Amino acid sequence: MRSRKAIMNIISSVILQIITIICGFIVPKLILQTYGSAVNGLLQSITQFLAYIALLESGFGPVVKALLYKPIANKDKDTIARILKTSQNFFRKISYIFIIYILVLCVVLPMATSHEFDTGFTISLLIIIATSTFAEYFFGMTFKIYIGAEQKQYISSFFQIATILLNTVLMIILIKLGTNIQVVKLASALAFVLRPLLQYVYVKKKYKINLRNVKGDYPIKQKWDGLAQHVAYVLHKNTDIVIITLCADIKEASVYSIYYLVINSVKNVVHAFIEGIDATFGDMNAKGEQENLTKSFRMYEALYFAATTIIFACTAVLTVPFVSIYTQGITDANYFRPEFLYIIAIAEFFYMIRMPYFIALVKSTGRFKETKIGAWVEAGINVVLSIILIWKFGLVGIAIGTLVAMIIRTIEIMCFSAKIILKVSVWHVFKILFVITLEFIVIVAIMQILPEAIMTNYLEWFLQALKTFGISLVIVVPINLLVFRKDVKNIKYTIKSMINDRKNKEIKRIKQGRKIPILFFYF
Repeated sequence: MRSRKAIMNIISSVILQIITIICGFIVPKLILQTYGSAVNGLLQSITQFLAYIALLESGFGPVVKALLYKPIANKDKDTIARILKTSQNFFRKISYIFIIYILVLCVVLPMATSHEFDTGFTISLLIIIATSTFAEYFFGMTFKIYIGAEQKQYISSFFQIATILLNTVLMIILIKLGTNIQVVKLASALAFVLRPLLQYVYVKKKYKINLRNVKGDYPIKQKWDGLAQHVAYVLHKNTDIVIITLCADIKEASVYSIYYLVINSVKNVVHAFIEGIDATFGDMNAKGEQENLTKSFRMYEALYFAATTIIFACTAVLTVPFVSIYTQGITDANYFRPEFLYIIAIAEFFYMIRMPYFIALVKSTGRFKETKIGAWVEAGINVVLSIILIWKFGLVGIAIGTLVAMIIRTIEIMCFSAKIILKVSVWHVFKILFVITLEFIVIVAIMQILPEAIMTNYLEWFLQALKTFGISLVIVVPINLLVFRKDVKNIKYTIKSMINDRKNKEIKRIKQGRKIPILFFYF
């Protein structure tokens, strides 16, 4: 059952990321063409400023999710209800504070962007964009956490797919009709309000959970231990554009956002193979299955590292030509920034390398207290270096600050997880880092040595992408089969066992005289 839920979570997450990427590239291009780089930069800045409200969450969500695994495994409905009620109260307090935060931003943000936009324009966009964030905290956050803890992340993914598609259709229609940007973003905000409402209704209907009569808060012992992890995550995700908005031209925020649109799309694809997997490993940990946990994770990381190395190496090679094609005809800002791209791609590669360890091991086992110092160090290095270096190096300075922080934190998280949770030697970590870094460098170096390809349209870019992907496969797969040979054998054995189990179940159905549907691919 765990394997089937994990597969469903991964499949739905992959579909979600594909749709997110496609829609994510359509809308910004229309905004750039219709409203210009300055408006696009303002929209990105508002989004990042609003994201800082997540700091008030204090890492509460992952701690709550980790606490839910055991009562869910034991079918302890009373404890589940108390935890969810405590969570709901907490997130609703945040939603009220969010309103105050919006009022503060209505004063601060117009001052930072006054050289480009008048106060009314900025404030109206700020309030409109804030609507969906308020709804997420007030209605949906608690129930989203519960769905994930039930190993049914695919439900949330399907809700998100529906709202993203609706949002994209509405924005395309309104932009093509020449509607002003405030109306366009209002329609977008209303579309995204649907997701938390759907999560709220689903949990109440499916699990018959009624939190109105639940009395007494559940003690969240590690509530503040998750703070450091959360601060580091929020700063990593949102600080760069905020610093650019305050210290540079607002159009630079647009340039950053376009490059990060590509990088973030790649990250989301990779993240799809992590989404929901924490519930599986959390369940193993809650039931004390140490040997199974270690073996399963080793198999998982063997596949994950191969895919991540190939994807990010291709990203480092292909992003600049893609952005050049994507921004053809847009001349109000310089979008050709190869140095920035290479540094930020390497930084995000190291960030994603650590994610299975952090999500599937640290978060799922509730090891927030033991890893909080590294999180504070990462956050501090990222912010301080970025602020210092942006004055001299611009976007490249921002990328360098991120890279240094990512490398230090990745090594710390992986070593802790290997030694304390997996019970394996830390040399396993350094072997992995050495192998994948070498593979990454070799792929990029080979593509630089080869004759430069001319790419003036998406077809030419796609053909070059296939070539780059093929070369990456030839380099990564043989090396990883050798380095992870024991884990590869276990993967083959596991797949074979799953196929045999399926055959045995179908044979049993035949013997019992039950009909087998023509399409029986289900989980």
